[in-house]
Amino acid sequence: MVRKGNGKILMASSQSQPRAVVICGPTGIGKTCFAIQLARLFRGEIIGADSMQIYRHMDIGTAKPTPAERSTVPHHMVDIVEPDEPFDAETYATLSFSIVMALQARQVVPLVVGGTGLYIKALIHGLFDTRPGDEGIRMRLKQRAEKEGAEALFERLKQVDPVAARKLHVNDSYRIIRALEVYETAGVPISDFQQRHRFQESRLTTLKFGLYMERERLYERIDQRVDMMIHAGLLDEVRGLREAGYSGALKSMQSIGYRHMCDFLDGHLDWEEAVRTLKRDTRRYAKRQMTWFKADREIVWVDPVVSKEIEDRIRAFLSDQVNYATFKVQGTRNG
Repeated sequence: MVRKGNGKILMASSQSQPRAVVICGPTGIGKTCFAIQLARLFRGEIIGADSMQIYRHMDIGTAKPTPAERSTVPHHMVDIVEPDEPFDAETYATLSFSIVMALQARQVVPLVVGGTGLYIKALIHGLFDTRPGDEGIRMRLKQRAEKEGAEALFERLKQVDPVAARKLHVNDSYRIIRALEVYETAGVPISDFQQRHRFQESRLTTLKFGLYMERERLYERIDQRVDMMIHAGLLDEVRGLREAGYSGALKSMQSIGYRHMCDFLDGHLDWEEAVRTLKRDTRRYAKRQMTWFKADREIVWVDPVVSKEIEDRIRAFLSDQVNYATFKVQGTRNG
């Protein structure tokens, strides 16, 4: 049943736009299982929208779909880059949109599935345009980062674009360099470009489902999931990545789970504290995800169980039997 909603679904009216079903929600809620059921019902394929599942060799800590799940339904945007390769929302938007178009040409339903809200927004709306990059400026910034460390560039970014700096991690050298490159090339902070864009246009027609359950139950599932990751060998996975030459300072290795295991291996945390903070930080991340998705008034909030009502809504959406510009979401809960 529908658990909650907070407005109307505002769908693009253009008949020429490709259509996609979006399945989003916090980590640990069951998005993969939910999406696979729908993909099998509607001849769909899954386009991952997870900023960590893109990385090869990082399987356990990212809760990546299993080989069995991926053999049941084709998955895209999973295992596409190495842990030390740069990747951002712009790259995701470009690649995933081309997949949507290819699936549409084959008359296959794209199901965009994940918890990275920025990736989903970037796919649907595209990203803001900035002036072309300057290779000379970029190389100079990279050389400075190698010589002085990413922290020096981060301090510079805090001076020229504090809004952008607040959204970045001090070790995220790729995005820090990009932000400084935009500033030095255009003379305008990258955050100004982002503010002007504000994701106003839409290049996809979407039906969005957000998976919801009571917070206490979700947190229990998250704690259990962390225990399962530990049992499955998360520590050995991280140890293997480090032995393969992937530094703990990489953006990918600074993510939840991986940085906790690195802190344990480096002696910064004992084992009990590493596991405790991993569970705590995962719960906090789930809360931030819900805050992001609650701001999207197009999302229909549902229990993480495929129901006849959900199936009917998707059939109507795909066949255009319902005017989704005026369709009201049932319920008023904000829990």
